[in-house]
Amino acid sequence: MKWLRIVGIAVAVLVVAALALPFFINANQFRPILEERLTAALGREVKIGDLKLSLFSGGASASDVTIADDPAFSKEPFLRAKDFAVGVELWPLIFSHQLNVTSLTIDQPEIGLIQSAAGDWNFSSLGGKAASTPTAASPASTTSSGAAPTALSVKLVKISKGRLTLSNGTKAKPRTLENVNIELRDFSATSSFPFSLAADVAGGGSVKLEGKAGPIPQADVIQTPFDLNLTIGALDLAGSGFAQPSSGIAGIVSLDGNAASNGHAVNIKGKLKADSLKLATGGSPAKRAVEIDLALSHDLAKQGGTLERCVVHIGAAQANLSGTYRLNEDSPVISVKLAGTKMALTELAAMLPALDVVLPAGSNIERGTLTMDVASLGPIDRLVTTGSIHVDDARLNNFDLGSKMKTIQQLAGIQGEPRTTIQTLSANVAVSPEGTNVRDIKVVAPAVGDLTGSGTISPRHELNFQMRATVRASSHILTAIGQKGDVTIPFSIAGTSSDPSFKPDVKGAAKETLQQYTKDPSKAIDAAKGILDMFKKPKDQPPPQQQK
Repeated sequence: MKWLRIVGIAVAVLVVAALALPFFINANQFRPILEERLTAALGREVKIGDLKLSLFSGGASASDVTIADDPAFSKEPFLRAKDFAVGVELWPLIFSHQLNVTSLTIDQPEIGLIQSAAGDWNFSSLGGKAASTPTAASPASTTSSGAAPTALSVKLVKISKGRLTLSNGTKAKPRTLENVNIELRDFSATSSFPFSLAADVAGGGSVKLEGKAGPIPQADVIQTPFDLNLTIGALDLAGSGFAQPSSGIAGIVSLDGNAASNGHAVNIKGKLKADSLKLATGGSPAKRAVEIDLALSHDLAKQGGTLERCVVHIGAAQANLSGTYRLNEDSPVISVKLAGTKMALTELAAMLPALDVVLPAGSNIERGTLTMDVASLGPIDRLVTTGSIHVDDARLNNFDLGSKMKTIQQLAGIQGEPRTTIQTLSANVAVSPEGTNVRDIKVVAPAVGDLTGSGTISPRHELNFQMRATVRASSHILTAIGQKGDVTIPFSIAGTSSDPSFKPDVKGAAKETLQQYTKDPSKAIDAAKGILDMFKKPKDQPPPQQQK
């Protein structure tokens, strides 16, 4: 039992020594050295509060730390934290008063990232004043004499539970990341190092990055090369501020992919999914998800990029999106083209609310395909979209076009049915914040005839169309007045998209008929005879002979 007593005494002595050493070693004597070293490494003034030695945690802790911002951006600190821990090698510290830093941990910092209108970031100059001479791969060291190398190399740099705010020179709402956790292992500005970031997006969503980054160039931190796995989860575009209210865009977006930078361009590849997507100011969330196979290249200097591959999937329907974008304006500016062939209308129907497209009340699409080729140009909140659309073999249930055109129906002898079948439809469209302009409309509807014309749809879905219907003269009325073959009847469409109103242009029809009769008076005589024949009494028939 004697040896147990000896061991116990030894342990007690070590514990007492560990508790007593902080009283004999003044950690604050290393504070100027640490501040100088961090200031030299970051190229920014670093201020550290009261240092306390903690042998059990293997280092020292400070009550406060601040890192100055680039004066061209802000006079407020770039980083401010109440708790700061420094991991050190204890034996050199105790016996040689050497400060060998092994780790840096910043708890709950407030970090402000600011981008100028020119595209420069306030963190771009971090490390810009540091010397280019790299240190050895071993932990950074500096002596009490203050001789400090200017390049920082530590085993672990950690930020936990931070708050990061991103703002730029535009009027856009600042974006905030909360619960930010960052780890840099085997960190050296002169080589590649493992990097990870996980954070919650204020307003809804999460982001996770994991991979390698570095080396960090002295000229501009933003040019640091990296290769990272990128995961974005349930990002609320409107709630987070990534989509401005004026754009009308909203939805919940997720992305699983990769982000890689060569220092000049960031290439992003992955699969993007958008739920409850809304793409127009007056729209409502789509009823099904949109999935996108994405590949884009973003130019860091130009603050814009190119969609190298963007395949949009809406169920079985597929379209290709291509073009460019710029982010250096109050509202992002795009120039893109969207093209799709023979896309099922039943798949696309779920997207109509998102685009603020309204069908007649109670109706629904039963079948048909859409081929489209459109281009969108301008700021997101003032976008102008132009192009052509073509519909084949479509059927709209619970909407009888023939009965809506009652006068034409009676004149042409059209039989009503509880649906509208469209053999083909083509038109050129132009959509802007002022409304929708539809030109060169050509419709072949078997139950009605051929329809042509043009018109507009206001942002409130008010209709103003001037149309012409070419129908067969199959009714006794048209036949009676001498009309044979195809008959063209002008009409207008008013009301709203949900409740359209069809009105024949009687004056226009009469004028056209009069012109025909003026050119050929015999037609007028035939028409008059036809009308008189309608009112003639049938001649008396001889009584049948009686059988004998």
